[in-house]
Amino acid sequence: MTRFDFQPSLTDGLVTLRPLRAEDWASLHAVARDPAIWASHPARERWREPMFRRFFDDCLASGATLVIEDALNGEVLGSSRFDTERAGDGEIEIGWTFLTRSRWGGTTNAAVKRLMIGHALATFERVIFLIAASNSRSRRALEKIGGALLPRHFDASIDGQAIRHVIYGIDRASFANGPLQASPIV
Repeated sequence: MTRFDFQPSLTDGLVTLRPLRAEDWASLHAVARDPAIWASHPARERWREPMFRRFFDDCLASGATLVIEDALNGEVLGSSRFDTERAGDGEIEIGWTFLTRSRWGGTTNAAVKRLMIGHALATFERVIFLIAASNSRSRRALEKIGGALLPRHFDASIDGQAIRHVIYGIDRASFANGPLQASPIV
């Protein structure tokens, strides 16, 4: 397998994705401290500084997290991450994504996912997404970009609770023929 770059710099004119750095703490925390971002997430308290600090430190240590910025003005909009720990052979996971609410429901999530999935599928056969079964907003967002529900699940421990996660996938063929390719962003 080709060596994979877990922290590429990617852009499409709408968003720029770049490697997370320690000095991103203040700007990411400014986005993440909105409780509504986490309301439907299993880690509902992640907006609180100590919980977000743990999340941020874990993302930084992963060496696989990307900061999401507005490509026009450099405003920090959130972050996302690659991981292979819970993925099967030929797969990579994209997750840990959060966006400022002002970008919900628009083209930002699709742009981020298009860039990350395109990058990942140059090396891997399929990208997977683990989403809490009860998180209907994130599930709808994945379905909107062409994610297909796979016949498996994963039980993750979040804040000491076992949370059932469903798994969505996008492979090379579904990406090439799916909604992320149907209408170019820019």
